[in-house]
Amino acid sequence: MAKQEKQLDDSSQRLDKWLWAARFYKTRSLATEAINGGKVHLNNNRVKPSRTIKPDDIVSISKPPYVHIVTVLGLNKQRRPAVEAQQLYVESKESIAKRELLHQQIKDQPLGFRHDKGRPNKRDRRHIIKFTRQQ
Repeated sequence: MAKQEKQLDDSSQRLDKWLWAARFYKTRSLATEAINGGKVHLNNNRVKPSRTIKPDDIVSISKPPYVHIVTVLGLNKQRRPAVEAQQLYVESKESIAKRELLHQQIKDQPLGFRHDKGRPNKRDRRHIIKFTRQQ
């Protein structure tokens, strides 16, 4: 009996390969980890990296603190330049608005108290000694 390999037609592609080709993740292994970790959903369902996707599928990608909700427009078997990768999907207007609003909120937040870590350095020790000897 001859071994029959499962072949993908030109109208579908593995989700992890598509995320890599669309340049959401730098490597396929990072894309696979994100899918297994529940950071990527296909049509609002948690899926495995080997799940095939087709044009018009909706993919939500969580890269904290942002969430991208994109519609698949095309498939590409190879990783191409960023200009070509951006033509593989279109991001929803709601997703863009949410990301921009969140970006502005993060930008407007005060930096807050900077907590120094570790032991005091030489300058700090001199200030501490000077302060304690004044009493």
